[in-house]
Amino acid sequence: MGGRKPDLRVFPESREAAEQCAIFIANELQSRISEKGVTRLAVSGGTTPKPMFQALAKAPLDWSKVHVFFVDERCVPPTSDQSNFKMAKENLLSGAPLLESNVHRIHGELNPDEAAGKYINEVKGHFELSDGALPVFDVLHRGMGSDAHTASLFPGEPLIADRTGIAAHVWVDKLKMDRVTLLPGVLLKAVRTVLEISGPDKAEPLHEVLYGPDDPFRFPCQIAARGSDTAVWFLDQAAAAKI
Repeated sequence: MGGRKPDLRVFPESREAAEQCAIFIANELQSRISEKGVTRLAVSGGTTPKPMFQALAKAPLDWSKVHVFFVDERCVPPTSDQSNFKMAKENLLSGAPLLESNVHRIHGELNPDEAAGKYINEVKGHFELSDGALPVFDVLHRGMGSDAHTASLFPGEPLIADRTGIAAHVWVDKLKMDRVTLLPGVLLKAVRTVLEISGPDKAEPLHEVLYGPDDPFRFPCQIAARGSDTAVWFLDQAAAAKI
């Protein structure tokens, strides 16, 4: 494998991995606040991050200096149980004293292309981007599916080749669902990528992502994670069983 040896942090149970992941993210955010007076975090959804979000919400940060964005979102209303925003709100956003104006959600209730366009404009406006520039998140939190997808970039998705766009509407055929996701160029730009992965169904794909062929079209989680000196992995023992 090219690049440096991956920074793998393995814990006996998923809850311990989640708590240590929260501590790590909080320290990274605090460092950026100290340096720049503001910090930007992009978070992912699913079930794995719930305990991490709950722990992070208790971190003694100046939350008024923290802006929260989303790595991806399902095209559902924010009240839907499938909404990444709803899960984050219940486990992180409602527990941390964040300013409402510092939460930048993807409007999944809109037409998918409209939702993607609105989010792109939100990101451009916040980061004050010039044409063609990409945002640089201080911490970009990601997970991985049992098919090695990350964000809403699934195996075979043509947008995996896109290194210039900020976000896009994707149709996930295997799930018959519209989603909006950040694109690979943004994932690659992050100052710190934090991957939180747990469960025995992740063991085989994790091995392939780390040590199999270098092929992000088959293993999208390799983007900004394999051989990267900015990626840190928080794993439970079940997910790490084959590495």
